[in-house]
Amino acid sequence: MAMEWINAIDKRPCDRNMRDVELIACRLRRVEPLCRLTNSALQQLAMCGFYEDLEKGVTLFRAGEQGRYWYAVLGGQLEVRYHHAAADSDTKKNKELMNDVILNCKFKNGFASPISQNAPVSPTKKQLSPDHPNPALPITETQSVLSVGATFGESVLGDLPRDSTVVTKTTCELLRVEQQDFRLIWEKNKELMNDVILNCKFKNGFASPISQNAPVSPTKKQLSPDHPNPALPITESPSPAMTKMGWALRALLLSDSNGCLKDRKVSGRLIRKCAPGSELVDWLMNLSPVVHTRIQATGMWQALLEEGVISHVAKEQPFKDKVFLYRFRSDEDGSGTMPSTDDINSANEHIKEGLTALLHRGPDATLRLILRKPSHERTQEELELVFEELLHIPALSHLSTSIKRELASIIVFESHAQAGTVLFNQGDEGRSWYILQKGKVDVVIHGKGTVATLKEGDDFGKLALINDAPRAATIVLKENNCHLLRVDKEHFNRILRDVEANTLRLQEHGKDVLILERVAKQRGLTAFKYTVMSGTPSKMLEHLLDTRLGVQMGPNDDSFLDDFLLTHIVFMPVAQLVDELASHYHNDMDMDGNRSGADSPEDYDYLITCKKRVVQFIQRWVMAVRHAVFEDPAAAHFIEEIATDVESDPALQEEAGIIHHVLTQMSRYQEDRQQNAGQKWKLPSNGQPITLFSGNVTATRSIIRMDDDIIFRVYCADHTFCTLRFPIYTTAEVIKICAADKLQITANRGPEDLVLVEVKSNGERVIFKDNDLSIPTALSLNGRIFVSPKDHLDALTPLPEQEGATEGLEMDVEALPTKDLAYHMTLFDWDLFWSVHEYELLYHTFGKHHFNKNTSNLDVFIRRFNEIQYWVVTEMVSTSNLNKRVALLKKFIKLAAYCKEYQNLNAFFAIIMGMSNSAVSRLTQTWDKLPSKFRKLFTEFEALIDPSRNHRAYRMSVGKLQPPVIPFMPLLLKDMTFAHEGNKTSVDGLVNFEKMHMMASTMRAVRFCRSRHLVLDPPSPKNNDSQIRSYISCFRVIDCQKTLNAMSKKIEPR
Repeated sequence: MAMEWINAIDKRPCDRNMRDVELIACRLRRVEPLCRLTNSALQQLAMCGFYEDLEKGVTLFRAGEQGRYWYAVLGGQLEVRYHHAAADSDTKKNKELMNDVILNCKFKNGFASPISQNAPVSPTKKQLSPDHPNPALPITETQSVLSVGATFGESVLGDLPRDSTVVTKTTCELLRVEQQDFRLIWEKNKELMNDVILNCKFKNGFASPISQNAPVSPTKKQLSPDHPNPALPITESPSPAMTKMGWALRALLLSDSNGCLKDRKVSGRLIRKCAPGSELVDWLMNLSPVVHTRIQATGMWQALLEEGVISHVAKEQPFKDKVFLYRFRSDEDGSGTMPSTDDINSANEHIKEGLTALLHRGPDATLRLILRKPSHERTQEELELVFEELLHIPALSHLSTSIKRELASIIVFESHAQAGTVLFNQGDEGRSWYILQKGKVDVVIHGKGTVATLKEGDDFGKLALINDAPRAATIVLKENNCHLLRVDKEHFNRILRDVEANTLRLQEHGKDVLILERVAKQRGLTAFKYTVMSGTPSKMLEHLLDTRLGVQMGPNDDSFLDDFLLTHIVFMPVAQLVDELASHYHNDMDMDGNRSGADSPEDYDYLITCKKRVVQFIQRWVMAVRHAVFEDPAAAHFIEEIATDVESDPALQEEAGIIHHVLTQMSRYQEDRQQNAGQKWKLPSNGQPITLFSGNVTATRSIIRMDDDIIFRVYCADHTFCTLRFPIYTTAEVIKICAADKLQITANRGPEDLVLVEVKSNGERVIFKDNDLSIPTALSLNGRIFVSPKDHLDALTPLPEQEGATEGLEMDVEALPTKDLAYHMTLFDWDLFWSVHEYELLYHTFGKHHFNKNTSNLDVFIRRFNEIQYWVVTEMVSTSNLNKRVALLKKFIKLAAYCKEYQNLNAFFAIIMGMSNSAVSRLTQTWDKLPSKFRKLFTEFEALIDPSRNHRAYRMSVGKLQPPVIPFMPLLLKDMTFAHEGNKTSVDGLVNFEKMHMMASTMRAVRFCRSRHLVLDPPSPKNNDSQIRSYISCFRVIDCQKTLNAMSKKIEPR
């Protein structure tokens, strides 16, 4: 046990887990008087305390020095040397002064009232302080001994100099707490900490105990403005929507004969109409099927509390699923009345419409609650939740992941209710950096007035974290109820110091070439001491070969190797990588290409190790990206060359087996390419998806390759067209020149005067860049390719057939078994998903032209999502009969449920979003007739696709699934885009590998989803399977929202 707690406290506070904290707290409980502290206070000390084991004779600090730490003695003894004037009267005065310092510090921090005017006070000028004794008087020294349980150093609370010198008398064990952490703990536990400290000082002869008649501070104290109280509302008055919701909930609670809203006696005081939080949660869950979990219900009540609709009866607690009592605002101010029958009926009607909106507010309210808690009260789960939010805040995107993780514990939410509030003035000391979450603020400069208006997502005050310059402008709130995130300077600088202390910089010729960050080792597992932050491509490869290959890898080791393999094409093209690998492999070559041989056995072993590592790299490379390695001629030639050398070297027998396996895979790939050589695709003219020209639909869909041909049409302004056949990799420039020539619109015009354009069904025009690739596969649903002079773009209009439905097999959806539909849709979508290579996500994010590669398979998969979505809308608005429409709505909800069961989340999202389309959601007659069971199911599905907090509900759900999974691809692409746009690829000439890690994580998610083959049992053997397959492969859809809305209004006019 002793070693366990030492190991726990030896860790940096940020590296301690809850097990470590409990071990440390358990040790502190054995120390008198620390055992008097609450478990929460001990855990706070355990979270931030440092352990010191000191020899005899060590001086911790001297009198007059500025204090930085507070201490508690865990073992041994210390000597306190207190300097003062010799005269007895002076001694008495010095004791009075010391007591005055303590009480004034207590008063400053809210523990006691100032000493009355009639009480004796110390002189203000004549008597020098004890830390600066009068040089005219002889100096004597009083010694006292601190033993186990003593505490000292509390002068840090008031930024006072040390009043004594402390030296270890024996070998000592100490708990050391930094000033800022001690202040936070003191603020939260004032009474208990004050009792421990003053009793210790009295026991050791430094101060008299406080008189029993002295005024004392109240037991509960509001947190300071720097640490907002999560029990208080964030607005001056509730919004109308929340006021109405609170009224409805109160009315229903009071109408419930078994309701929990009752008069209760608390500490001898009668509290009208209050209820325990746990009972309010139970009641809300029973009220509506919309609320599924206690966490959801707790978040909904917290949303009401943060607007002041409800409150804790003593204003001391946020909403908790516990026995704390809460009441409504109207009962607190006495304006509440008992609801009438009409009130109850009205409340029931309002709850049906408004409860879902309250449900959606819950997660954000919960997050704000966490951000209003002091750092030491945030649990590990809450810190992880905050960290995930910080990853998606653009203003923080330039910070490293480790800094964001540290920020999760100290970033604070604050709100300001009134427009016109001055956040800070020009010339003020800069203490904090702010990020605007909601509302607007004006930037005002003396003599210039308002120079800018900042909006949601903007940040300001960042210079306060960098230097000590005064504020350069005044910030004034422009709107009511502004929400901000605040990062305080002292915390941010501490984080930067900690991160820099764990950073290792490797230099060559005076310049950084590799920057590493130290990471904590995990007990019992092999872990690397450093992870790569940035570096030059060649140095990162060298570090990778030296540290990540030829060693035993643990399951929790860092992902540097995999990240490198998935993303190297961004910063190190295959040709460069092959050259570097060849250089490492042929370490025994001299400048002329001749083998120099090994001068010693050690040199020989080193050369063999280099060769082994390169072979292992090739193996991992092929495992990570598969056929993409073999597609590059330089890589294929290098593998063949290495294979020849390895097979001829007897010292590389094991590597010969590895390289033989790689050659076998390459041979299979080349055979497959040969079989599918000359594939031709076509883009049908009627809006159907791309298909093989020959019509040979095999059991599994073929991959669209760069050199495949595709046949498509290009139109001009009068809707005449020409048919072209080009390889997929053809650029927009080549297509527009050829099409313009065939359509005879090149007279007196050069290629620079022409543009290739996509015209969508709604009339929107998207201009292609000349270097864009794979144009036919990049079209949106029902889009067409046009060529036009630049100055005639306004003449381009959609084809008449674009405003109608695309061609597809017409079948009665109601007649098809729902599970069979979901089954065949999942098989079809899986083939599309399987064809998408992870690299296509990089090509899509950075731009295909940067790599000269296509994203055709990804394009087709994205189009499929839109096709399913608009198929749902088209079918709904095309059904004029109300009863059939209700039946169809039920079928789509069941279809979504089956797709979710099959883990086809891409189709699941598309179906639910189709039903949420404005053309469908406005069909109130249809929705009103939907049975409550289906309404509840649809509400559950809506909650799962809820985009709030960066689709947290979906991410948590998909994180629990095992492959095979067809993921929601638009969200993965959004993650890639955010990582790309929010982070520089190169920083100070080095590759920003943290960005590469973020992108590789998304690519790994794709790889994980299909790490197992899809094997589904057919729902039932049917004769119409071929018909269903044909139907689901090409839906009949209308994607023009204007047309859909018109059809919707026709079947249900308002």
